[in-house]
Order: sequence, then C-alpha cells, then structure tokens
Amino acid sequence: MARVVVLGAGIGGLPTAYELRHRLGDRHQVVLVSDVDRFTFIPGLVAVALGHNSLERLQVSLETVSRRHGLAWVQGKVQQVDPKAKKVYLPRQTLDYDYLVIATGAELALDVIPGLGIHSHSVCTPTHAVAAHRAWQAFLKDPRDLVVGAAPGASCFGPAYEFLFLAEHALRRHGLRDRVKITFITPEPYIGHLGIGGLANSDRLTLDLIEKRGIETITNAAITAIEQNCILLQDGQRIPFGYSMILPPFRGAAFVRASGLGNEKGFLPLLPTLQHPDYPEIYGVGISVHLPSLEVTPVPIGLPKTGQMTEEMAIAASHNIAVALGELAAEPVVPTLDALCFADFGDTGIAYIAAPVIPETLGQKRRLAYAMQGLWVSWVKAAFERYFLLKMRWGLSVPWFEQWGLRLFFGLSLVRPLQPTVLPEPQPTMKV
Repeated sequence: MARVVVLGAGIGGLPTAYELRHRLGDRHQVVLVSDVDRFTFIPGLVAVALGHNSLERLQVSLETVSRRHGLAWVQGKVQQVDPKAKKVYLPRQTLDYDYLVIATGAELALDVIPGLGIHSHSVCTPTHAVAAHRAWQAFLKDPRDLVVGAAPGASCFGPAYEFLFLAEHALRRHGLRDRVKITFITPEPYIGHLGIGGLANSDRLTLDLIEKRGIETITNAAITAIEQNCILLQDGQRIPFGYSMILPPFRGAAFVRASGLGNEKGFLPLLPTLQHPDYPEIYGVGISVHLPSLEVTPVPIGLPKTGQMTEEMAIAASHNIAVALGELAAEPVVPTLDALCFADFGDTGIAYIAAPVIPETLGQKRRLAYAMQGLWVSWVKAAFERYFLLKMRWGLSVPWFEQWGLRLFFGLSLVRPLQPTVLPEPQPTMKV
C-alpha cells in the first residue's frame, strides 16, 4: 500500500484528494493535510466582503467530508518537506509519503508595498473578506472615494473587476452612487487584459461597462505605498480614498521556500506532467505552481491560475500518480490549461474564455480567445458556486457530465495526452 499525501484542501487540494480516492480505491491511502478545518470556495469571497453572502455558506467541514469519503485528514500547518527522506514536517507530527501533491496555494506578499493590507483590504482569504465586509458596512454609513485595483505583480484580476462592479452596483442600490468617486487602478497594460491578453471583446466589453458607470481608470499603474487614506503611484499621483480594495501579488508558500523546492519566488517549477523536475514523486497543483509569463508589460504582472486550470491540474496529477502506481493502464496526461471565468458584475456579467491560456508554442494563437456579456453570466456563476459546494460535499472532483458540458457549450477540455512539447520559457519581467 502506498501513501499519497495531499497538502492543502482548497479548490486544488480537495478535488485532487477526491480524484485520487476514486482512482486508487482502497488499495492505497490518501492523506489530506490542511492548516484550517474548513474548505472555502474562495471565488465567492467578493460577495462576502460586500455582504451579499455569508462566509458559512461557502464552507464545508473537512473532517466531515474526509470521514465520509475515505480520506485520512490531518490538521496542521506544514513547516517543511524533506524531499530526499520523503517526509512532511508538521508542528506535532511527521508524515511519510510515497507521493506528494502540493496544493496549498500561495502566500500573500503584503510586505512588498508599505501599507498594503494595513490601509487597504483584499478578498483573497476568509479572514480578509470578513474584515473587508466590516469596513464596507462602515463605509456605507460615511461614503467617500472608493479605490479598487491590484498591486504590481498581481496575477488574478477577476476578483478586482468583480469587486469594482458589484460595489458600484451596491452603491446605486443604496442611493449613494452620486456621493462616491470610484477609481480603478491596475498594473494591466489595458482594461480587460486580465494577465492574459488577446481575448477578443474583453477590452471593449469591460471598458464600455466602466465608462457607462462613470468609473475612472488608471492602467500601467505601479502602486508604491498605501497611506491611511491615500494611494501613492510611481508617477507621483496620489489617489485619496475612504475605502480601498487592492489585490496583492503572491509568492510561494513559506514551507516550499524553506524546503528548497521552489524558484526565486517560491513557486514550484514543474514538468508538463506536473512533476517536480528533481523529485518526480512530488506533484504541484494550482496557485502553488510556476507558470511562465506570456509577455513583458510596462508594469510587471503575473499569469492567472483560474479555478478551472486548477481542476485540470488536479485531474492530471491524480491520473499520473495512478499510472505510476500501476492502478491505471494509460499514458500520462497534461492539463490543457483551458480557462473559463464567469465574472458577476451585479446587473450583468462577462464570461472570459482562453483555450489554452498558455499556447503550446510561443507566439501560437489560442484555439479560443473571447469574452461574452449578459445577465446570464451572473446566473451561471451563482449556480456554479452552489454546484461546486455540492461536489465538495459529495466527494466529486470534475464528473463526466461537467467535462461533457464544458466541451459541448464552450469547446473546452481538461487534459490531453503527453506530447513531446515544452512550455515556453518565461520572458524577462521588469522589476519595480
């Protein structure tokens, strides 16, 4: 019997554990390790911050679902991994492993900008979303300027756009919109770039909505400091605010850096099969992994790792581990890195599609790259949130009917056979 240890129980870790359990049956042990006792649907935290949903409705007890679906659950914060001895060190115990999946996500690099996370809010963790909600309630009683955006090096811009439009929509509902100047600050080279670029209609649809709602924008913005009621930009601009939500950049988890498994930013370098190049029994899934930048931008930004991309990695990693253990008579697979993102903007929404996010050959066009707008997007996102939480309760990752629907309605796939191709090398990025 082999022991497969999955570190992290978020959108990457819990589906990976479920997929491993289904593929490996009872012949091997699947251990789920998390420093928290609940799974949280992180994409729903924007709604929590604005009071549209409660945090509890986005959470699932890890102890309950682990017991129900045959996972060995261990609560503890990973301190270090010894890849040579194949050991994971927790505060109160040490776990041996035959295969290891690192899906802990990343660490918020709040220290790179003075005042970031102190005078501004974010929606990246449950704790931050709850704090942002308390501040939002106070803001509604004394509304002043609102600033929403992202710091240099940020890689996931969808939540910033969602917060921007949902906050504007909420101010209109409360009859406060005419009292609040709203500014959107982004390191993106243009509105709707999203760290990907090249999505047909994305810039036009997103910018049209911003202009119709009277929102000011600053692109290529490099935030250098955040004071109590003011954001400072590299070009000398000072943007006052009564409330700000600024997405921070990420770095790799502390234990990855301490274990010498990551690159200079602490992200896991991986082969196309999601295996660590030096330790093939270690796999990476989700935000914890390194993906190459697609272009050099005036202000550095990262490449987003969406929920769908993370689920693709979960399927590929579990498939390849099952092949390595002889439980699956198949060839290794790699994630397609096709991405579909539904962004709820209140009274409308935009779906962003990129397939694949990273072309197999540098400079090659994507198979699909476009955006669509409509109220149906908001409905679909709300339905998907409920569906995803049901999956986590039922012990499912990405069932066949979901894969079928993605292919039928959007032309998207999740994994493909391993081919002798390599991802493009990361291009140099500017330092701020």
